[in-house]
Amino acid sequence: MRRSGNAVSNLEEREISKTVGPLRGLAPFLLPYRLLMIFAGLALITTSGLSLILPLAVRRVVDGFSADQAAQMDQYFGAAIGIAALLAIGTGCRYYFVTRLGERVVTDIRISIYNKMIGMSPQFFERVMTGEVLSRITTDTTLILSVIGSSVSIALRNILIFIGGMALMLLTSVKLTSLVLLIVPAVIVPIMVLGRRVRALSRVNQDRIAQSSGNASETLLAAQTVQAFTHENPSRMRFSELTEQAYDAARKRIGVRAMMTVIVIFLVFTGVLGVLWMGARDVRNDMMSPGALVQFVIYAVLVAGAVAALSEIWGELQRAAGATERLVELINAEDNIKDPVVTKVLEQPVRGKISFDQVSFNYPSRPNMPALVDMNLTIRAGETVALVGPSGAGKSTVFQMVLRFFDPTAGAVLFDGVDIKKIDRQKFRKEMAYVPQDPVIFATSAMENIRFGRPDATDEEVVAAAKAAAADDFLAKLPDGYDSFVGERGVMMSGGQKQRIAIARAILRDAPVLLLDEATSALDAESELAVQQAVETLSKDRTTLIVAHRLATVKKADRIIVMDDGHVVATGTHAQLVKQGGLYARLAKLQFTE
Repeated sequence: MRRSGNAVSNLEEREISKTVGPLRGLAPFLLPYRLLMIFAGLALITTSGLSLILPLAVRRVVDGFSADQAAQMDQYFGAAIGIAALLAIGTGCRYYFVTRLGERVVTDIRISIYNKMIGMSPQFFERVMTGEVLSRITTDTTLILSVIGSSVSIALRNILIFIGGMALMLLTSVKLTSLVLLIVPAVIVPIMVLGRRVRALSRVNQDRIAQSSGNASETLLAAQTVQAFTHENPSRMRFSELTEQAYDAARKRIGVRAMMTVIVIFLVFTGVLGVLWMGARDVRNDMMSPGALVQFVIYAVLVAGAVAALSEIWGELQRAAGATERLVELINAEDNIKDPVVTKVLEQPVRGKISFDQVSFNYPSRPNMPALVDMNLTIRAGETVALVGPSGAGKSTVFQMVLRFFDPTAGAVLFDGVDIKKIDRQKFRKEMAYVPQDPVIFATSAMENIRFGRPDATDEEVVAAAKAAAADDFLAKLPDGYDSFVGERGVMMSGGQKQRIAIARAILRDAPVLLLDEATSALDAESELAVQQAVETLSKDRTTLIVAHRLATVKKADRIIVMDDGHVVATGTHAQLVKQGGLYARLAKLQFTE
């Protein structure tokens, strides 16, 4: 199985951050929702303030007991109930605004990453597994949602309670507060030290999950091939190995976090009990009232709870920082294929002339194996040209260049006399219809699969394109006709049926340039003849470039280009090339004679 060589996810090549600094990467997604953030902040401040006022009412109630002031005590109880009601309403508002903000931001992040990834060139996906990208869009954004929708607001609330509680503790008793402050450094140190370790392990854990998802995506999409080669057990072992690695990283992270929680909670509550013991002695010596001690204890518990909660949330924030870092990497990923800042406009109407000027190319994953070498070729507007040659000769690479999925290592590809590097990719690709060697069928109806070629086409135009591609006969026989669901990647259809849908899609596009990459390789003889006739009719008024191994499909081309090892070795019609001898004559002899 292919393993990711992804520069984005290679653990050995990346320095893992040990802070929550990467969370700053969320700022561009949060800023558009300032109003929502303000409402959430107001609700947060209100609930925190009410939480700090409540102990004051409790103090009055306790001291009222001892002073035997029943009327005042009733008022204090009423006030406490009122504060509790306001606290409940404020907490509900805080939950609504914060959770809504989290959902909105995560939605925007997912859309932003998908929008970026769908436009990345095939060169980018030579380094990044699709399954890893999907893992980041799902798993990592779920962590972000947890942080924005919960952890951040809880953290801010506990910070406010910590600061306010400490201030009110000072007002209640300077002596006892001074003792509490001695505990703080002992609590902060393990949070900072162990928190960094949690952060590092979280990042490793998320990377392992992404690798596991990438492996699962790859094998499940090729389930038939895996089963045909009885590769189920090795695939299971590989997936199990990657998933266990993710579990091991998670186990280590959980262990460190658990240790941090134990240390923090023990130190906090031991300190509180020590302070309470000192306070009890002051009450016995009439140095403070019982209500004041109760008030101080409540504040101490609130502060201790805030510190304990912050220690928990710190781990969550660090884990989310890892997820944010990974998501921002995708959003900021650089594509080697870029549109120019100032684009050139194609003259209208587009003629469809394609020229290769001294084009050389090596695939990035195979830098020492040239795919094209000093290629010079001009395809005139309206001409039908066929590319033939053995496998690996560079035929399909020509299409990769024409569609600008990759840029030449040297030389230039021209479209109507303009270097395609100087044209917006969307602009010149709209002038092309492409049938790939492996037809792509989407998990929707047959009608929508064909309409993919031109989304604004009418049903009648779709049917006409299907008839031209010899696809109408089998589509009309489906249970729901053209509206029948064809399954994920067209799993419910034969190879020939999928290829005819792909051809119908290209016919419907009705573009000035038609690119057919082994478009009839999966067809039976009768369907191939029907499609050949359709292609002949279609290619009369447009530039057509055909890649084929079966020479019967290219005999009627205006020109045949023979390629071998990235070079153009011969050019001419079928008859001329057979007469010349050489590679084409040998291929023709193999295919047309016994």
